Amino acid sequence: MTPRHWAWNFDIDGLLNPFVPRPPWRYLPYPIARFLGYRKTKPQATGNVVPIFWSFIGIFCAIIVIEQATKHVSAFEDKGVPTVIVGSFGAAAVLQFYAIESPLAQPRNAIGGQLLASIIGVGIAKLFRLSHRFDDIQWLGGALACSATTALMGLTKTMHPPAGATALLAVVDKKLLDLGWRLIPVMMLGCALMLGVALLLNNIDRQFPMYWWTPQDLRQGKSILQRVRENTSPKPPDKSVIDEEKVITTRGSSDDTEAGVLQQPSGLTHEAQDALEAAATGNVVTRRDQEYLIMKHGKVIVPNDMLLSQEEEQLLETMSYRL
Repeated sequence: MTPRHWAWNFDIDGLLNPFVPRPPWRYLPYPIARFLGYRKTKPQATGNVVPIFWSFIGIFCAIIVIEQATKHVSAFEDKGVPTVIVGSFGAAAVLQFYAIESPLAQPRNAIGGQLLASIIGVGIAKLFRLSHRFDDIQWLGGALACSATTALMGLTKTMHPPAGATALLAVVDKKLLDLGWRLIPVMMLGCALMLGVALLLNNIDRQFPMYWWTPQDLRQGKSILQRVRENTSPKPPDKSVIDEEKVITTRGSSDDTEAGVLQQPSGLTHEAQDALEAAATGNVVTRRDQEYLIMKHGKVIVPNDMLLSQEEEQLLETMSYRL
């Protein structure tokens, strides 16, 4: 007998999305909307050299801008610290200039995650400093700040790995400890500056952000990712829809994958299979019972027992709007 498995989910978007306004792209001139991530046409492939080039330029410029700006922040000058840049901005820059398609790099995550980290980190630091044994328990405060920040980011869909470093440094780094609550506006200033540079440079040859709040259409009111049980798996597409749907099969043999064999869903007509084989660069096709991940524009259907992280679900939703 298979033991019962409990799956607990909390979707904050179900509570917030009805109150989130739609992006105002139609009210903005296209040149402006373009540098805010909006595109009238589907993005084109750029290879790997272009992203590497622009990530080098973007990270270099963003870090310099933040470093120069912090010289003129009164919170630093009051403490006699001429220049301070929080180390987590280095990791954030890699996400926002190289891994720009990642859900972890989108504005909601980059700003929301750092905001939560700053508040939690400073709050825990203040609480622990009330103890006369702070030097002995400082390590405990750092661990608590990082773990609490991660948990809250997961619940609010603002997961941003560099924010974990921000929360930790807010407790264990002496310069940031001295800043206290002033760390929050300093972090928000750095996030705003980095986002501004990212919008300017990432939209020259690429597209950023992929979305500002959520990859799903706010008019739709529900997630575009649907799960189906094994006995109600969606019927594989026939030849008439082979050009409209992108079918990705799962649970294929690792040996087949390494050999470059394209896995075909069973149940397709010979004509539909031939259509897929034409795109398989001449590889031999094996057929077996499988489950399917079906992706259409604005819709993703996955098997009920397919394990997906929150970030993977957001990535699939983002990919569906590229079709």
